[in-house]
Amino acid sequence: MADLNQEVKVDDSKNFTVGNNSDPRNIQELTQYVQTLLQQTQDKFQTMSEQIITRIDEMGNRVDDLEKNISDLMTQAGVEGPEK
Repeated sequence: MADLNQEVKVDDSKNFTVGNNSDPRNIQELTQYVQTLLQQTQDKFQTMSEQIITRIDEMGNRVDDLEKNISDLMTQAGVEGPEK
């Protein structure tokens, strides 16, 4: 079975090669290799997507806290806030 953690390279002629000279020997191995590669790619995108959503949520919470602090400071200073 081909090592599934190998680097796939594309040369200038648009041919795909698998590193370490251990090309899949039959269609089943090639199919498994491609499926595993696609699954790894999907997993990486899913992880990145979750990280981005988490960071957006954190930023939203920070903005909410900042707005509350500004409002509290304006109240303490006796300044009316903008009407919403």
